[in-house]
Amino acid sequence: MAATTRPSPGDALATSQPRPGLRERKKLKTRIAIRRATYRLIAEQGYEATTVEQIAEAAEVSPSTVFRYFPTKEDIVLTDDYDPIMESELRARPADEDPLESLRKVLTQSLATFIQEERDEVVQRTRLMVEVPAVRARMTETMSTTSELLVRALADRTGRDHDDLEVRVLTAAVLGALREVMLYWAARDHEDDLIELVDHGLSTIQNGLRL
Repeated sequence: MAATTRPSPGDALATSQPRPGLRERKKLKTRIAIRRATYRLIAEQGYEATTVEQIAEAAEVSPSTVFRYFPTKEDIVLTDDYDPIMESELRARPADEDPLESLRKVLTQSLATFIQEERDEVVQRTRLMVEVPAVRARMTETMSTTSELLVRALADRTGRDHDDLEVRVLTAAVLGALREVMLYWAARDHEDDLIELVDHGLSTIQNGLRL
């Protein structure tokens, strides 16, 4: 049977953003190659046994190139190219839509695309979040970058300042719920429907904890 080629995050990015120049496309291609090499090596020999030098060799780049794109090994596991997509989609949501509903739509649609295109990567990433404390700790740090992008987009849509407390709190609550849902999903061997779990988690923020 002939192998099929799945779309990559780069393909999704290209459909939602203006086509980048040659230099940016080369950078994206390199980032994807490094990530895929990392996940392949981790699947074969485990997280701790996988070194940056091995990753560089598998991705056919130098170790310095790996570090130029990803400051730590944890960043290779956690970084993807969906943040610009989510920011763009959030800005495109209807102006009169409830902010929490806008975030719900953007997150669930982005996750659905990610799972469809890169399910194995999502499963491996979330498993490492549960099993490797360094990955879990770094995840909390890297989420701050996503938060800043979404805060700016949400603030602009609602006519508020970028440092508005309510906007920051809402965004942080949503991303915190997403983090816990991902850990819960992985801890249960990825048996549940992730999108339904995310939707349930955001409904908890909206409705509160029912007694």
